[in-house]
Amino acid sequence: MTTDLGTLITAADRWDGMAKEFRDQEVAYRRDVHGISLGGGWQGLSAWTASARFDVTLREYQYAQKEAKAIASLLRDAHTQYTDLKGKLETARREAIAADMKVSDQGVVSYDYEKLSEGEKTVLHHDPDYRQSFDKAVTSWQDRIDNAVKAVNDADKGVEIAFQRAVQDSDLLDGTANGFNGSASGDIEKYEADELADIATRIESGDATPRDIQEARRAFRDNAKDTEFHQTFLNNLGASGTIEFSNALSDLGHSGKDKGLYAGLQGDLANSLAVATKDTGSAFYKKFRADLEKAGTRTFDLDVAGEKLRVGPGAEQQVRGYQSLVTLMQQGDGYSGQFLKDMATDIRAAEDGKQGGNPDIWDLRGQFSGKRDGWFANDPLDGVLGIMSKDPDTATSYLDPGADGKNDNLEYLLTERDWNHVDTSNWNGKVEIAGKDTFDKDVRTGLGLALAAGATGNVPGGEGEELDRHTAAQARVLHDAVNLIDYGHPNGKFGEDAEHPRVGRADEVLAQDDYAALRGPLSQALADYSPDAVDIISGDAPGGRSGKADVYEHGDASQIQNSRSSLIRMMRGVSEADDTTNFERIYHAQQGYMSEELMGQDFPNVTAATNEARKVGEVTGALNAVGGDVKMDIHDDKISDGTDTRFYGYHVGGGLVTGIPVIGDAAQRLVDVSLNNWLAGVQAEEGALSKEELSRGNDIAQDNLDRTFDAWGEERRMAPETTEAAAGEARQSYVDGRQIAYEALRSRT
Repeated sequence: MTTDLGTLITAADRWDGMAKEFRDQEVAYRRDVHGISLGGGWQGLSAWTASARFDVTLREYQYAQKEAKAIASLLRDAHTQYTDLKGKLETARREAIAADMKVSDQGVVSYDYEKLSEGEKTVLHHDPDYRQSFDKAVTSWQDRIDNAVKAVNDADKGVEIAFQRAVQDSDLLDGTANGFNGSASGDIEKYEADELADIATRIESGDATPRDIQEARRAFRDNAKDTEFHQTFLNNLGASGTIEFSNALSDLGHSGKDKGLYAGLQGDLANSLAVATKDTGSAFYKKFRADLEKAGTRTFDLDVAGEKLRVGPGAEQQVRGYQSLVTLMQQGDGYSGQFLKDMATDIRAAEDGKQGGNPDIWDLRGQFSGKRDGWFANDPLDGVLGIMSKDPDTATSYLDPGADGKNDNLEYLLTERDWNHVDTSNWNGKVEIAGKDTFDKDVRTGLGLALAAGATGNVPGGEGEELDRHTAAQARVLHDAVNLIDYGHPNGKFGEDAEHPRVGRADEVLAQDDYAALRGPLSQALADYSPDAVDIISGDAPGGRSGKADVYEHGDASQIQNSRSSLIRMMRGVSEADDTTNFERIYHAQQGYMSEELMGQDFPNVTAATNEARKVGEVTGALNAVGGDVKMDIHDDKISDGTDTRFYGYHVGGGLVTGIPVIGDAAQRLVDVSLNNWLAGVQAEEGALSKEELSRGNDIAQDNLDRTFDAWGEERRMAPETTEAAAGEARQSYVDGRQIAYEALRSRT
């Protein structure tokens, strides 16, 4: 902190002066010595020998200038770094003192208790919680000071490496033994990147020392955001070298000791890839992507995959480059959207038979799912989609069919792609023969997450957003996804011919085991589209109950226009599971939206109130019928008098259901009433289904509607006759809604 950093600039100026003196000496040497051998007066072997030696000396004068200038540049680079980091450390110390901290000359932080009043000191002595708040503050400031000091040390080590490498003779065949460096660079980060590439090679060969590992982590940490550093480093490795380095880290990170250390290095490498590829228009990016297209389909050794099966056709199997690279990418974040889309495009080209690819290119023996093996991206396209889901705008862009319908990525993924990437075998006596391909247990996981992100604009699994409409691109993603899953065509049932009508079967498709990973994310998307779904089920949507082939485009207030029956089959399909979370998410979200509408609209007369009540009754009837088909009684063991009250966004057992849209306080009070006894109404529908008594009424559900509208009347201070008329309309419409759902589910027709 007391060093005069200006001396670095003074030294740099002196090194520039040294370079100038070497230039003067070069001129004199060229004129007075080197030129002698070039004239005609000296000939023969001695002249030839002298000329060669003079050439070496002349180059050394030139190399000396290069090295001196590089040293000067390194000193100035160091000055810039040290000045910046010293300033940050001084700022951290100054702000800590302003926050009533003491900072010693050694950087130790403590609270300045002298600034406390006597009363505060007494409370501090007797109140552990009060004292703990001071301890947390001290720890926070200490961490900031420590990190600032570490940053200086990291930079200092980088400068040391640069100086050591800058004075090493880079050409051992130039006629000198450890002469001047004719390739010296004035860029500290370049030397750090070169050193890191050498360490990567030693790690791959098993020759790395603990000091090498520490230096690698330091270099990554010191240059975390430096694009030039990461591009230089990855350019040194090349696409193949990057894959091989990542595979080596995977093997070390999943076997032996120091697993966490190597996992941390892999995270550093993933960050390096993200930073280096951020500028997708750079020369580096274009070259790296071109190299990756070749390396991505090549086979590489990966012990943890190759040793998975030691006998049979898959023994010592190798993996593809894209599989390894996506495995690496899953350890980081912050990738540019264009890089992710380019990766997905190139991987599809490698596997899509229509583009000359091989659909079986990713096939491997053994399962790569679950806590033990799910880390490996045996399906690289699905892996990229999972990464893409963290960047919803990119997911939307990649999956959006477009207003002209020319982007077929969504259709390819949902109807054309081969998702079976697990090779199997059968035994015929003592002979093992290849069997039929099957799917991994985590099949379509990335696709499900990308669909939810692309359709909603939200990161899947996060907290619910306020209920709203969506952009045209987002709506197209969900609209076409529903149609593709239900009818196998983006236009849904529209465009069918009389001889081959399309049949909706989303409930059956999503019930299949290989579609399980789509259910949760799609239920989040459907919950987010509650305004659209409620309008469609009740017939108030722009496309009516039958829907249209495309979305209703209206800027940020665009809507899906699927048919009512398609949405009901989708709701039933995503609810296919041993856990009813997905159904509860949709149920709660739609009830929340309808409560918002009841509490937020003006109802000037009875007709306006009964129109809204019709929608509530019809949608609730459809939801309850779907829930009855889901078999909600799997939660019977969780239900008791103590947990019978279920609030918005919570399971029957009290656990939180994520992804529920946010509603206002008034709507919250109303929806809590409607959800107070909702499960009993759903189970009553289940009883009717099991006994095939579809025509019998559901008194429990209709009583619950009465209670909801009574509460609504009280909250809004409605006239009793208005409340009664609304409740009556809701009860009647409930019957219509449940029948709609029964008809939509083919098994009930």
